Amino acid sequence: MPANRIGHTVYSAAQLKTMQEIITLIVFGVFSVSYLGEALRWNHFAAFSCLMLAGYFAFSKW
Repeated sequence: MPANRIGHTVYSAAQLKTMQEIITLIVFGVFSVSYLGEALRWNHFAAFSCLMLAGYFAFSKW
């Protein structure tokens, strides 16, 4: 749903971009572990945690 007109009627542009980044990094993380055989390290988990916080703040209604 990110970056289309239907999504923009429900979410703001910042929310759509945040959602797009999170989905992209999840897919790339799964691909790099399963296909490329790369190991996930602590800094990858720290970066993903920061993205989850960004998603929380982008979707919270303050």
